[in-house]
Amino acid sequence: MIGSLHSSSSSDTDNNSRADARNNSGGEGEAALHGGVERALAAAVPSTRDLVLACADLMQRGDLAAARRAAEILLSAASPRGDATDRLAYHFARALVLRVDAKAGLPFSPRSPTGAAPAPSGAYLAFNQIAPFLRFAHLTANQAILEAVDGARRVHILDLDAAHGVQWPPLLQAIAENADPALGPPEVRITGAGADHDTLLRTGNRLRAFARSIRLPFHFTPLLLSCASSTHHVVGTSTTPSAAVTSLELHADETLAVNCVLFLHKLGGQDELAAFLKWVKAMAPAVVTVSEREASGGGIGPMDELPRRVGVAMDHYSAVFEALEATVPPGSRERLAVEQEVLGREIEAAVGSTGGRWWRGLERWATAARVAGFAARPLSAFAVSQARLLLRLHYPSEGYLVQEARGACFLGWQTRPLLSVSSWY
Repeated sequence: MIGSLHSSSSSDTDNNSRADARNNSGGEGEAALHGGVERALAAAVPSTRDLVLACADLMQRGDLAAARRAAEILLSAASPRGDATDRLAYHFARALVLRVDAKAGLPFSPRSPTGAAPAPSGAYLAFNQIAPFLRFAHLTANQAILEAVDGARRVHILDLDAAHGVQWPPLLQAIAENADPALGPPEVRITGAGADHDTLLRTGNRLRAFARSIRLPFHFTPLLLSCASSTHHVVGTSTTPSAAVTSLELHADETLAVNCVLFLHKLGGQDELAAFLKWVKAMAPAVVTVSEREASGGGIGPMDELPRRVGVAMDHYSAVFEALEATVPPGSRERLAVEQEVLGREIEAAVGSTGGRWWRGLERWATAARVAGFAARPLSAFAVSQARLLLRLHYPSEGYLVQEARGACFLGWQTRPLLSVSSWY
């Protein structure tokens, strides 16, 4: 009998250079700025969304000086400590300034604009506590893995974005508890991939210590990914995902599970996505778990136009910020850290030069998976009910909603789906 996985665990800059960049376009930049921003102001009561989109439109047209000034106006008017709308405007304005400065070759922040480096562990863990998104993805993916490896004596989990490893203790505990007493627990091996070597080492140490505490035979192997560009690849190999095969230990007697929680959007484009899925399929995994953000209006077509992408991203994150506004006490330090270090990074990456691939949703991933030869492995009724129980016990708000559709599980706020989990084989 497969058990439950439910668990309560869970800048200063060169001002002269910037002034030059702002003045490069002279009167033309001022005219464009007035044209773009004043169109937004033409409404009786211009919304923050109108102003952000006007800035994105200036960038799309190549007027960086005017776009940056428009973003600075927004930054000066907004605050990371205001209401949900104010905080959202602040983070999008900051992300647009980052993109303008990156394009102009000017520094703004030591933080990576690609969102490649993991958020600090404190902010990451706080996000796990105050909002259900990560725990929902981890819990639901773990249940799919637990069901797929039931009865296996050797289990290998390839986690493509191991980060701080908070997904795995509940699964390891469930595997140990479900073991046949006559045979003892199976051997579990996790290959944890990521861009930061020190983070992976700390993650491995924590997981090994936890496995010892529950007497589960366990091994952890770090797999370093390079993030010198938006393309993720194993250091020392080509940028083709299939080249990573030689860096993995694959054993014929292991049951393999591949975990892609908030990973696929990091791949460079349709060709790299197809190559990655073909590589995974060649390893014959028992299950592949996929969790990605959902966004209405993302569709499956190109998202090259910045204003369209920014609009879709604003719709998504407005719901996320509204959820935090409604469920976390005002002035919460945890919420401030989460919005600055987790959600702020996500917004910077979504608005960045490669952010268009963020907004595809389940339909795009499902289409690509089927082309690669995968078939859907519908989530069990137990997995869905367990996700609902997670919300009732730990995030008791009427705003959060879990729905099952097309064999996948969706978490949303009010009527807007924000995250999906699906599994494949």
